[in-house]
Amino acid sequence: MKLLLHQYDLKLKHTFTISRKSINTQPTLIVELQSDGCSGYGEATANPYYNITVPIMVEDLKKLEPFLDTLAPCKPEDFWTQLAPFLTHNKFALCALDNAYNDWYARSKGLKLYELWNYNTANNPLSNYTIGIDSIDKMIAKMEELPWPIYKIKLGTAEDLAIVKALRKHTNAIFRIDANCGWTVDETLKNAKELQHLGVEFLEQPLPANDWEGHKKVYEHSVLPIIADESCIVETDVAKCYQHFHGVNIKLTKCGGLTPGRRMLAEAKKLGMKTMVGCMTESTVGISSIAHLLPELDFVDMDGALLLQEDIATGIKLEFGKTIYAATAGNGVQLLYTSNGKRLLKKTTANYL
Repeated sequence: MKLLLHQYDLKLKHTFTISRKSINTQPTLIVELQSDGCSGYGEATANPYYNITVPIMVEDLKKLEPFLDTLAPCKPEDFWTQLAPFLTHNKFALCALDNAYNDWYARSKGLKLYELWNYNTANNPLSNYTIGIDSIDKMIAKMEELPWPIYKIKLGTAEDLAIVKALRKHTNAIFRIDANCGWTVDETLKNAKELQHLGVEFLEQPLPANDWEGHKKVYEHSVLPIIADESCIVETDVAKCYQHFHGVNIKLTKCGGLTPGRRMLAEAKKLGMKTMVGCMTESTVGISSIAHLLPELDFVDMDGALLLQEDIATGIKLEFGKTIYAATAGNGVQLLYTSNGKRLLKKTTANYL
């Protein structure tokens, strides 16, 4: 199996700000696995919060080339089990590799990923669209730029309630709030009471990741459901989040890909927790991997490609929150550009169902 690595700098439509950082460009790595005339694609973006850069991912993955060259085809679960010990320190690289292999395996069988897993897509949840922190006027403008049924609003400022009140005047859409660890226990409980009356569905990760005493208090007293994000990274975190959060937002890049992500979703469901998968400002490559998990989810945040000036691939499409799958097998991805900017495919919508 041949390993190909494609590096891109994804330019965003707008400066994207959360409680701890602002970005205009998102570096990303696309992993391509080739075998028997078939390619599979996976993606992981760089993230300074987790000390992950594209060069680090490239270095770690290149070390695996000799192993991949001799690897016999196997089920994705077995592939992950064999490769995971080499990338315990770099779940982002493992995610891109695992997602690429899942894609390749499904394509080799002539199946979409959700078909491989026997999922029924009839009741897929809608994706939210994220509004990053900015001035109130600019946040309103971003929201009106793309009318959407559900907005995730990034908060963690001195005027959080004023922001939500102002946005509410301009839409009847559902709101979800993500404070990215930016609030205290008292702020969370107080804000939740006011936000409940402003059409907010849930709060995502209001407290710092390791404040488990605080999480417990908020879980027991908040009038809104609380969803874990930074507190739920790897498989063992799901059990830790039980009775500290009402649900978990699983990021494939953090946990190491689709294979462990599916296990985490299954465990959360057994514990009676709400399930969500979120994105990390990926292109359509990463978003298309997430889309095939939709039948297992209560909520989803897979708007990363919508935040880009220009995408680098085709795959799934989002129309007013609804997912439209590509007609092709696997995750349906086709790269539009090489990493040096050369156009590979003409723009078309013909590959969508």
